[in-house]
Amino acid sequence: MNTPIYKSLLCFLSVIFFVSSFAQTGKLEKANVKYDKYHYIDAREIYLKVVANGYRSAEIYRKLSETYYFNSEYSGASKWYYKLLNEFPDDLVVTDYFRAAQCLKSSGEPREAERLMEIYKTKGGTALTIDSYKNVADTLFEKGVNDKLFELAKITVNTEYSDFGPAFYGDKIVFASSDKSVNAFEDQSVDLAGWDKQPFLDLYQVVVDEDMNLKEVELLKGEINTKYHESTAVFSKDGNTMYFTRNNFLDGKKRKDKDFVIRLKIYKATKAGDAWGNIKELPFNSDSYSIGHPALSTDENRLYFASDMPGTFGMSDLWYVDILGNDSYAKPVNMGNKINTAARETFPFVSTENNLYFSSDGHKGYGGLDIFVTKLNEDDFGEIATFGEPINSVKDDFSFIIKEGRIGYFTSNRDGDEGSKSDDIYQIWEHCEITIQGPITDEDTGELIPNAEVTLLDSNNDEIQKLVTGDDALFTFNLECNQRYVIRAKKEGYNPKEEIFETPKNPKTIEMPIVLNIPLTMKVSDPCPPNDLGCKLTLQPIYFDYDQSNVRLDAEIELAKILAALNEYPQLRIHIESHTDSRGRDAYNLKLSQRRAKSTLQWLLDKGIAKNRLSAKGYGESQLINKCVNNVACSEEEHQLNRRSMFIIKE
Repeated sequence: MNTPIYKSLLCFLSVIFFVSSFAQTGKLEKANVKYDKYHYIDAREIYLKVVANGYRSAEIYRKLSETYYFNSEYSGASKWYYKLLNEFPDDLVVTDYFRAAQCLKSSGEPREAERLMEIYKTKGGTALTIDSYKNVADTLFEKGVNDKLFELAKITVNTEYSDFGPAFYGDKIVFASSDKSVNAFEDQSVDLAGWDKQPFLDLYQVVVDEDMNLKEVELLKGEINTKYHESTAVFSKDGNTMYFTRNNFLDGKKRKDKDFVIRLKIYKATKAGDAWGNIKELPFNSDSYSIGHPALSTDENRLYFASDMPGTFGMSDLWYVDILGNDSYAKPVNMGNKINTAARETFPFVSTENNLYFSSDGHKGYGGLDIFVTKLNEDDFGEIATFGEPINSVKDDFSFIIKEGRIGYFTSNRDGDEGSKSDDIYQIWEHCEITIQGPITDEDTGELIPNAEVTLLDSNNDEIQKLVTGDDALFTFNLECNQRYVIRAKKEGYNPKEEIFETPKNPKTIEMPIVLNIPLTMKVSDPCPPNDLGCKLTLQPIYFDYDQSNVRLDAEIELAKILAALNEYPQLRIHIESHTDSRGRDAYNLKLSQRRAKSTLQWLLDKGIAKNRLSAKGYGESQLINKCVNNVACSEEEHQLNRRSMFIIKE
C-alpha cells in the first residue's frame, strides 16, 4: 500500500527523532532535507549515490531502508536493513529489528523474520507488541466473529494511480483516488504530492448495481475536494452527514506544524440537494498531530479514528470520541494496549454486526499492514483475530469494509512494487458454506446404524445428494448458508426419519445426529409375543377395503412373507385373525371379518399350503386398536387401522 497521506504524515513522529551521527556536505545534506519532507523518491536516489561513493553509516542505511519501507517496497527495504544489521550492529535501535522482520515476512522469509522478532524482544521490544504477535487463529471460525469465506477481484474503476479507502454510501461506493484524468482541479496548477510523485487525492463516488457491477464514476459533488488531499469518508445511515479526512486545509487556508508538515484532520460535512457543504473541522483536531480515517458506531453515537496524538502507544493508534450532538464531542479516548501496539493501527470500520475491523502491522500477520477484527462490546471488545488468505497478503491490506451477508471491499498493493501507486480496491464476495454431519444411531441402544440411506433435498424437495453410511454410520453434506433443506434417513427395520432445517447465515460445521427408532412391535425392549408371526416377520398390517373381503395387491406382498415362512418351516401351523372397523352393524362386521379371514386363508391355500396347517376366524369389531368405536367420528385412515389380519402361531 502506502496509504499515501497517512503513511506520509502519520509516520512523522517515528522519523524526526533520528539524529545524524556525523556531518557531511553537499549531497548528504540535501538528502536529509528531502528526507524530512518525505520526498522519498528523490532522497532514495541521493542516498544510493552516497553509498555508491563509499559513504556508509547506520543513519544512511536506516534512512535508505525506510524510503523503501514506508513506501511498502519491502524487498528493497530488506536489503538495506540487512546491511544495517550486519555492518552497524552497535548502532541499532530496537525498531530496526521490528521493521526488518516485517520486511522479511513480506519477502517470503518467515523464519528469519521470527528470529529478528526474538532479538527485538530481547533488546527490550515493547511487551505489548510481542504479546500481540502470538499466533491467533488463521480463520475467524473459532472466534465466532465473522467466519466467512471470500473470493475477490479488483474493481473495474481502479486507475494507474493510488485508489483506496472505500466507504458505503447508499447504493454507491465512495473512495479516494489520485487519478487526475477526471479531477476537477486538473486545469489548475497543482503540483504532484511530494511523498510518491502522485497527484493529490480526491473523493469519488461510483454506483454499484444489483449485479455488483460498478459504473458511473464521478467526483463527489460540493465543497469536499480541494487542491490538497481528501480521503477515507464515512456516512450516516440517512446519507446526510459525512465525516472525512483532509489535509489541514479549510476556508482556503492551509496550516502546518512546527516542522512545516501539513497534518491530517477530520472534517464534517452535510448534504444539501446532491452536493456537500457546510464543512466544519472537528474540535479535537490539532495542527501538531494527525487525525484521520473516521468510522461510525452502529448507533452513530461514537466516532472511531486513527491518530498519533499525545497518549499514542506507537506510530498511530485507534481512538474514539462520543458524539454529544450540536457539533460537540467528548474527550478522545485511546482504545488501549490490547488493540494498539508500538507499530501502526489504522483504518477502523464498524460493521452492522458491531465488528470492529482495522489494519495493523503490530499484530501478527502476513507482512505489511494486515486486516484484523474484534467484536465490540459496551466499552470493551473481544479477542483480536486476523483473516487468512486471500484477504491478507504479504503486502499491505487495509481499509476493509463489509455488509455482512452481502459484499465488501478493501485495499491492497499486492499486485505491485510501486508503493502507494500500487494501491487498488478489491471487491469481495462472501461464499458461505455449511457442513452438516453426524451419525445415524439407534434410539434405544445408542448404537451406530451403518448402511443407512441418507438423502439431502432442497426446499423444493428436489434430491441434491444421496449416500449410504459406512461402518462409522456418518453422513456429511456441504450446504449453502441461509437456505432450507431436508435430510431423510432410513434403514430397513427402522422407521424413517426426516429433519427439516434452515442453515445459519455464517459458515459452521454443525453436528446433526439422526436417531432412528424401531417400530413398537419390533423393539427389543418390547419383544414380540412368542406366537405372533406377523411381529416376528416385521409384517405390515393386512388391510382390506371398506366392506370388501378380497385380498388387496399391497396385502399380497405381506402375505408373501407368511407364505415364505410356511414353506421354510413345514412344522409351522398358524391361525389367521381378521378384524373390521366399527362402522356397520356388529353382526354384519362379524360376518365380514369371517369372510376376510377365509379369503386370507384361501390365498395361502392357492399358493400350495396344506389346509391342515391353517385356520382362520373373524372377530368383527370386538378388538379395535384405537378410539374409533361406534358413533365416534374418525378418518378413513383411522378406520382402516382396524381392518386388519393377524397371524398367530399355533405350533
